Amino acid sequence: MANDSMLKFVGREQSYPDKRTAHERADDFREIAQRYAVEPAEEQAGRCSQCGVPYCSVHCPLHNHIPDWLRLTAEGRLREAYELSNATSTMPEICGRICPQDRLCEGNCVIEFTGHGAVTIGSVEKFITDTAWENGWVEPLVPGKSRGQSVGVIGAGPAGLTAAEYLRGHGYDVHVYDRYDRAGGLLTYGIPGFKLEKPIVMRRVERLKAAGIVFHEGFAVGADASLDDLRQRHDAILIATGVYKARAMDLPGGGSNGVVAALDFLVASNRKGFGDAVPAFDDGSLNAEGKDVVVIGGGDTAMDCVRTAIRQGAKSVKCLYRRDRANMPGSQREVTNAEEEGVEFVWLSGPQSFDGGDTVSSVKVRKMRLGAPDASGRRAPEPDPAGDYSVDADLVIKALGFDAEDLPTLFATPELGVSRWGTVLVDGKTLMTSLDGVFAAGDIVRGASLVVWAIRDGRDVAATMHKWLKTKAANAKVAA
Repeated sequence: MANDSMLKFVGREQSYPDKRTAHERADDFREIAQRYAVEPAEEQAGRCSQCGVPYCSVHCPLHNHIPDWLRLTAEGRLREAYELSNATSTMPEICGRICPQDRLCEGNCVIEFTGHGAVTIGSVEKFITDTAWENGWVEPLVPGKSRGQSVGVIGAGPAGLTAAEYLRGHGYDVHVYDRYDRAGGLLTYGIPGFKLEKPIVMRRVERLKAAGIVFHEGFAVGADASLDDLRQRHDAILIATGVYKARAMDLPGGGSNGVVAALDFLVASNRKGFGDAVPAFDDGSLNAEGKDVVVIGGGDTAMDCVRTAIRQGAKSVKCLYRRDRANMPGSQREVTNAEEEGVEFVWLSGPQSFDGGDTVSSVKVRKMRLGAPDASGRRAPEPDPAGDYSVDADLVIKALGFDAEDLPTLFATPELGVSRWGTVLVDGKTLMTSLDGVFAAGDIVRGASLVVWAIRDGRDVAATMHKWLKTKAANAKVAA
C-alpha cells in the first residue's frame, strides 16, 4: 500500500484513549486509560507526517523505528508493526504505558511544533503489543545453541531482564539473582498499578523463565553469596541492581514517626496489591487512609505517591515542590492526572522542619522564589522573604530521588570501583567494571533514570558481554 493513509494530522485531531473519570479511578489501582480499538489506533497512527528526520526516534533512548511502525499500524499491518516495535525493545507495551512520552518522543514530534498536537505514540505502542499478546504473536524466547558458558545477572529490573533475554538468545546459561521475592524490580514494586498493572510485568518474566533463564528470587548478594562467589560460578557477571537508597533530607524532625521514604510507601502498596502480608501497611505506618498526607518532591516518583495516597483513602493530599509547575522534572500529564483526582500542588514551597515530636503532625514550609538558572538550566529556588507557614500532616512522604547503595560493602567486594556519587565505574566501550568479567548497566551506572534508559543499557551491555565471552571462549580453546 502507498502512504495515502499517512499525513492526516491537519484534518484529523489528536485523540488519546478515553480515561476513566477521576471518581471511578480513584477507588482502585487499575490503569486509568482505556485501550484503543483497532480503528481509532489506525486513525491516530495515520496522523504521522513521516518526517525525513524523525525527531521522535532521535529522542527515544531505544531509537525505536516509530514512523515505520506507525505507518504499518495505519495500514492495518499490525503483526508487522509489532515485530518492528519489538525489534528494538524487549518490553514495548511497558514502555507504551510508563515512558514519559511528553518529554521524549511525543514532546519532540514535529506535528506538536505546528500546533496540531503530537501523534499519540505511546498509546499506539501499547495497543500494538497488547494486540500481539492477545493474538499469540509474541513468540516464546528461543535459546541460541548452547555455548557452554554461563552468566550471572544481579538485579531483575528492566536492565537485568533485558540483558538476560538477549544473552539467553545468544545461547548462554543465564541465572538472575534478585533480593525481592518477585522479579521485575521497580516495574513490579515501585510503579503503581494504575500506571502498570502487574500481570503485564509477570507475563514478561514468565516468558523468560519458560526459556530456561533461572531466577534466584529472595537472593541477597553479600548475604546469601558474595560477589566473588558468583564470579566463581559464572563466566561473566552483570550488575544491574538499580538505585534504591532514598536521597537524604536532613531537617529537624526527619526521624519522627510518620516521615517515610517514597519507595517504602510504594513497595508496601504494591505488595498489598499482590495480596501479601504487609505489617507496616496494616498497622498504618505505610497506609495513607484517613490521613493528611504531604509528599515532598516534583518528579515522577512523587506523582506515584500522591496518586497512591488518593487511592488509599487519604483525608487530604498535598505535594510540596520548591520550583513552579513549569520547572518541575516530572511528567505534566501525571500532574494533570493527579489534580483531576484531588491532589493539591503547593508550588514554590520548601520544607523546613517536621513538627509534632515523636510523631509528625505538621510540616513547616518556607515560601520560595526562582532565581538565576542552576547547572541544569532550570531557575534555582531561593527563599522568599514573604515568610513561613505550616501545613497539617499525619504522613510525610519523601520523594527526592535515589542514590546508589554502597555496593562494595554490600557485596563484600571492596575492590569494586565506584564514583564519588557511589555509582559503579565502567569502561565506556566495554561496560566492564574494575573487576575482570564483571559488567554493569542501568541506573547503577548512570544514577537514577528512566526505565527506557535501563532497557537500552541492558540491550547494549548484552552485546558487549557477548563479544567478550566469545573472545574468552576462543582464547580458552587456543590455550587448550
